[in-house]
Amino acid sequence: MSRLLGFSLMLFLPIVAFAAGPDANELAPVPEPPDLPAPVQSGEELEPDITIIRKGKDTIQEFRRNGKLYMVKIQPQVGPAYYMLDTNGDEQMDVKKNDLDENTNINKWTLFEWDFN
Repeated sequence: MSRLLGFSLMLFLPIVAFAAGPDANELAPVPEPPDLPAPVQSGEELEPDITIIRKGKDTIQEFRRNGKLYMVKIQPQVGPAYYMLDTNGDEQMDVKKNDLDENTNINKWTLFEWDFN
């Protein structure tokens, strides 16, 4: 009998709570729409400029944005492609990554450094 009473309460309490809630005709106020993004300026590049160079059977792709080289993709004839990245904007390729590095996160620290100037 107590199971039947518990089951009945479990079914009817949500109905009673819904009936006692706010009126269905009352709607929440609509929030203000967000501001529109700034329009694209004339001459602004939306996509990178890609130069494809073939050396033998290797393919090199140079990626530039606003005339600055920021990434080079090298696809050798044999093996996976690898990328040279410019991390600080000086057009010198600082980091080398390949497709096999995607799931690895190895910490690297500079222990010693010499300045030969």
